[in-house]
Amino acid sequence: MNIDTSVLRAAAQAAAGHQHHAGAALYVVATPIGNLADTTLRAIHVLGLVDAVACEDTRVTATLLRHLGLDKPLLALHTHNEHQASAAVLARLAQGQAVAYVSDAGTPAISDPGAALVAHAAAAGHAVVPIPGASSATAALSVAGDTVGQGFVFVGFLPAKGGDRRTALAACLASAATQVLFEAPHRIEQLAAALADAAPARRVTLCRELTKQFETVATMAAAALPAWLAADAHRLRGEFVLVLHALPAVAVDADALPASALRTLDVLLRALPLKQAVALAAELSGAPRNALYAHALQARGDGASA
Repeated sequence: MNIDTSVLRAAAQAAAGHQHHAGAALYVVATPIGNLADTTLRAIHVLGLVDAVACEDTRVTATLLRHLGLDKPLLALHTHNEHQASAAVLARLAQGQAVAYVSDAGTPAISDPGAALVAHAAAAGHAVVPIPGASSATAALSVAGDTVGQGFVFVGFLPAKGGDRRTALAACLASAATQVLFEAPHRIEQLAAALADAAPARRVTLCRELTKQFETVATMAAAALPAWLAADAHRLRGEFVLVLHALPAVAVDADALPASALRTLDVLLRALPLKQAVALAAELSGAPRNALYAHALQARGDGASA
């Protein structure tokens, strides 16, 4: 489909042009994870005003810029050259230029390069400005329906093979927290089998090809994952994000908690929201956070999460 890029850029100017944008700054810009329509108007505006774009893959970014009707100098900055390539970006910033950094898809510095560049720019005293947008991790969490979790842990890709992979997966499964994992198509069956074997009852949301034409989201017990994947060869294709749902809190006998911890919690609950009070009480008393949280819910009497 042909897009009138002048209209697109005019809309971006109307939406974001009134905002202050520092002259010399590093803009960390989120780009679509599959659907080009997820490019924000602010991202379009910023990519139009910067003097250069540093990027993970110049070919991928050139395609995106052409789609937006933009033409900018491109600087390759990826996993293998990030520290060295940061020097070229810093040189431009020192000259008073504005530079954007984009990864191939999604928000930089989460599973993609960008963190070292940001650290170098900040250390040199340059402004670093986030331009938020698409993220496969938050997209997956939003459709997981994990009603137990409080926050989440971003794991990303597990080690590719061997003992390191087994150790990393064991650490994930030992945690009660909600966790977000990425996986490549050639390893998804192996991961599904490992989850089914080690934690068959754990709830898992599998997201495939998020935002793309054949997007799939399915939630099930880990025991069902291998059969679900095997039922359709198309389910083995694409990019995968998995959400390991949080484990339900184990019922706790309040009498097992130290009286001093309960007194601390009661005092904090009078002044703070439930989650903050529990976290601080756990830090001060050394009592288990889950146990304190369960006690606080029981004491409040409504069983609801704050």
